[in-house]
Amino acid sequence: MHENEIAHKVIGLAIDVHRALGPGLLENAYEECLYYKIIQSGLRAEKQKAMPLVFEEVHLQCGYRIDILVENKLVIEVKACDGINPIFLAQTLTYLKLGDFRLGLLITFNVEVLKHGIKRVINGTL
Repeated sequence: MHENEIAHKVIGLAIDVHRALGPGLLENAYEECLYYKIIQSGLRAEKQKAMPLVFEEVHLQCGYRIDILVENKLVIEVKACDGINPIFLAQTLTYLKLGDFRLGLLITFNVEVLKHGIKRVINGTL
């Protein structure tokens, strides 16, 4: 399955979660519920996926953690804040670069309509 197809499916699942729970919960609640829906849909996913970081002579086995990695292709960064902060976009792009992934979704659930809280983040061209 291509990254865009996975992303389309995950966006639908995120909308389902948002419709059921609405805005105002903690980030980990949305992450757990979205992860559950992804697994229930038949997609493979890992949550809190450790990403190593290497800088010169410094090797950190767990420099970062991806909230949810779907089919080892799509990075999902879950937030529960107002709007999409540029630093969260940078964070998602960093995950894409470190893991050599092509597509990520930054999803913030603390919005009235979820489509306003979803941002596609691309590393290279799709």
